[in-house]
Order: sequence, then structure tokens, then C-alpha cells
Amino acid sequence: MDAELEVLAVQVGRAVQRHGMMLATAESCTGGWVAQVVTAIAGSSQWFERGFVTYSNLAKQEMLGVQADTLQRYGAVSEPTVCGMAEGALKYSQAQISVAVSGIAGPGGAAVDKPVGTVCLAWARLDHVTRSSTMHFLGDREAVRHAAVMAALRGVLEMIQDSD
Repeated sequence: MDAELEVLAVQVGRAVQRHGMMLATAESCTGGWVAQVVTAIAGSSQWFERGFVTYSNLAKQEMLGVQADTLQRYGAVSEPTVCGMAEGALKYSQAQISVAVSGIAGPGGAAVDKPVGTVCLAWARLDHVTRSSTMHFLGDREAVRHAAVMAALRGVLEMIQDSD
């Protein structure tokens, strides 16, 4: 793991643990990379509850409770979908905070309104309003996925810090 991801994961772990919470992840385009980064940190079992890798739309529905209508209306790469994923990760886990990621890492899969590098993220926390964001990252598949993992972890930190 690169040093930047490691430092960020350690910061997330400290913040989550300091607040007595557990983290869950719901990932599509990152394929479990966020979960891999946090579980690479020794002691992460104290603050990481579980990860969901829901690459297909059916998995998003079955594992996280994302509504078929949401996927049909907005698509897998959309803020309504990642909000449903993040909220589902809380519902189907013992975590108090979650992050969800869905995007188009490329090289294929792009549409006119959703070019390669489009990534939607959401952060949910019990008793808080779910936050979401659409970002556009440059580079090849690996670069887009790496940037998405960084953004996911930064968002967890912001969600915790903003409610202090």
C-alpha cells in the first residue's frame, strides 16, 4: 500500500475509534479496495465492521437494499444509488458510519453524461444526514480507483470531524 493511503487509513481508524464507532464499506468500482486499505492497518478489527462488494446491480439490491427503481431511474453511478448503498451498509451491519463508492473507472462503460473517471460517493452515519458527492478523476483505471479510495477515506474523516 502506498504511504499516502496508509496515513489516511490510520487517521480514519483513530477518528472512528475515538468516537466509539465501527465503519462499514459498500463498494462497486473500487472492488473492496477501501476495505483492503483499512484492514491493512494493525488493530483495524477494533473499528472496521465489514465491507460489501456489490459490483452488479442485483448485488446492490440484494445485499444493501438499493431499490430497483433507483437503479433504473438514475443508474448505478449516481448519488441516489450510492446514498442507498451507504444507508444499506448501516442497515445490514453493526456499523455506525459507512462509505459507498460507485463509478466508471474505465476504459469502457462511459456515457456522454458519465465519462470515464466519474465516481459517486456517499457517507452515512447513524442519526445524521447522508452526504454524497460526484467527482471526476483523471487517469487510467488504476488512477481513478486510487483517487476514489482516497476520496472515500477523506470523506469519512470529514463526516466525523464536521459533527464534533
